[in-house]
Amino acid sequence: MLRITSLDALDRVTLKLEGSLAGVWVAELEGIWRGISSRLEGRPLYLDMNGVEHVDRAGTYLLALLRQRGAQLVTSGPLMTELVRSIEEDWPLH
Repeated sequence: MLRITSLDALDRVTLKLEGSLAGVWVAELEGIWRGISSRLEGRPLYLDMNGVEHVDRAGTYLLALLRQRGAQLVTSGPLMTELVRSIEEDWPLH
């Protein structure tokens, strides 16, 4: 299960993720991202992954895609920090 909370601020939009980014929850996050893209209005998108416990292969790919599209991946803890480091290494920004 994945809980997704959208937080709008003047300087950014944050999606707070809690749980497991795997299986059907990957498509759920993608749908929410597509839905909020139009209301970013130039603000950056932050993905707060501090509450994420597990990410499967499809979730990793989606995170890499979102990062390529400008999202900032915010993490803490060794597991998610290592995941973000590997995404940055495997899919560098152009």
